[in-house]
This record gives sequence, C-alpha cells and structure tokens, in this order.
Amino acid sequence: QVQLVESGGGVVQAGGSLRLSCAASIRAFSTYFVGWFRQAPGKERELVGALTWNGGILKYADSVKGRFTMSRDNAQNMAYLQMNSLKSEDTAVYYCAARPPATDWETKGYWGQGTQVTVSS
Repeated sequence: QVQLVESGGGVVQAGGSLRLSCAASIRAFSTYFVGWFRQAPGKERELVGALTWNGGILKYADSVKGRFTMSRDNAQNMAYLQMNSLKSEDTAVYYCAARPPATDWETKGYWGQGTQVTVSS
C-alpha cells in the first residue's frame, strides 16, 4: 500500500526553524517527483516547492525562496523540507506528495495526511 507520512510539524516562534520529513512507502520512489504543499485556514492549497526524481529543483514558491530548502534521500525513501526564518504567514498544514514524471499532482499524485506548522509572532 502506497503511503506518505509527514512528521516534524509543531509550534515555533517567528524567525525560528523547523524541518519536516516525509517517509514514502513507494516502490519506485526514486523515479517520482516530490512536492511540498501547504494549506492555510480559509485559503487554497498552494505548492511550496517540488523536486525531480534526482533532487533537481522544479519550483520554489516566491514566498519561500531563500528561506525553505527541499531535499530527498532516495536510498531511504525520504523527503525533507527545511524551513528557516519562519513567518506567521507560513502557518498552515503542510503536505508532501509524490507523482510519476509527466503526470499531475491532483490525478496521479500520492499524498500524505499533513502536518500542522504554527508560527507564533
């Protein structure tokens, strides 16, 4: 059964850091693109950033450039989101997702259950 499990969320003061982890039980994980998304209360889900199968950067949202860094470890079937200089507007539920190349997140992606990140000012 395909499963993605996020961890590492919590409450942090503005200016602080958190590292989110995503454990994937996908046999072909090393061939999948990985994305991090977030959804704040009352807002639509947005893409934070995405990596190719070998860690190449597909995209970072402008709002997180220079503060957030994605990485992945294909040998461990893991993906990470390092978040620095956190702001109150980063408060959201964060999701990791994985999809095969040349597909889209909504129809062919696998999603985790999400982890809450709360940044207090």
